[in-house]
Amino acid sequence: MEITSAQLKELRDKTGISVMQCKTALQEAGGDMDKAVIILKKKRSEAADKKADRALGAGAVGSYMHNTNEVASLVLLSCETDFVSKNEEFITLAKDIAMHVAATDPKYISKSELPEEAITKAKEVFAGEVEGKPAEMQEKIMEGKLASYFKDQILMEQDFIKNPDTTIAEMITGAVQKFGENVSIAQISRVSVK
Repeated sequence: MEITSAQLKELRDKTGISVMQCKTALQEAGGDMDKAVIILKKKRSEAADKKADRALGAGAVGSYMHNTNEVASLVLLSCETDFVSKNEEFITLAKDIAMHVAATDPKYISKSELPEEAITKAKEVFAGEVEGKPAEMQEKIMEGKLASYFKDQILMEQDFIKNPDTTIAEMITGAVQKFGENVSIAQISRVSVK
């Protein structure tokens, strides 16, 4: 199947992924744009998993100050090399995440930071709601309720405010694929008048 330059441009504009990876995905998808996006997302996760153990020795601080001067945030976005940390797209990603943090005020970067005490208390609250359900379903229902409850508090699980079709975690795995390095949100900080 012949892949047109218009198709390549459209997929590249949608994903920000290299032309070669877009071409491969379109060929694999038989020219179907939606399938190609799914293929790239799958490859993005695989790329992120392969690079997850690499050392992070560089990064950029993204900052955001709301126009009311009542809320601001800082995000330390880490990567492996200065080459990537000085890339304009990497710096823009750090700033976008800082803006998101200012708007949503997450308490944790990832699920692994959740204190066991908070999970236990949430389980106690939801215990009544799963009571009486079939035993084999109780654990799945509880997992769903916990995921829903904590989603707004965990940065990586939140939908990006500028594009609700993607999560912050997907943005990070996309950055890993785009830059070819391990990328991680190392720190977040938010201050507010109210």
